[in-house]
Amino acid sequence: MKTELWAMGVVLFCAVLGSIGQILLKLGSASVSFQFMSWITNLRLIGGISMYAVASILFIFAIKHGNLSILYPLVATSYIWVAILSVRFLGEPFAPVKWIGIALIVSGVCLIAYK
Repeated sequence: MKTELWAMGVVLFCAVLGSIGQILLKLGSASVSFQFMSWITNLRLIGGISMYAVASILFIFAIKHGNLSILYPLVATSYIWVAILSVRFLGEPFAPVKWIGIALIVSGVCLIAYK
């Protein structure tokens, strides 16, 4: 089966959605307690879960039209998005050595996705 280019784009989009979902989960976790209402009224938590759900549905659609061995490694780009979004929205530090890690992830994904 040939992996369609649009399927690769959808998977990359899913990685971004999942990363945004992770940031929302982190932000929502600040106000979560053992009380059930703190979970179901937490818009950030619900938003994060929703992002994961949408990303999962789109991912299923994308893998129907391509090789999983090519598409799944593209999900690794979520590590890049989480790192960048964590700096922007969570104020987390970003050491210069992390750029080396991002470069290695990008290189690895490109090697795997290259036909």
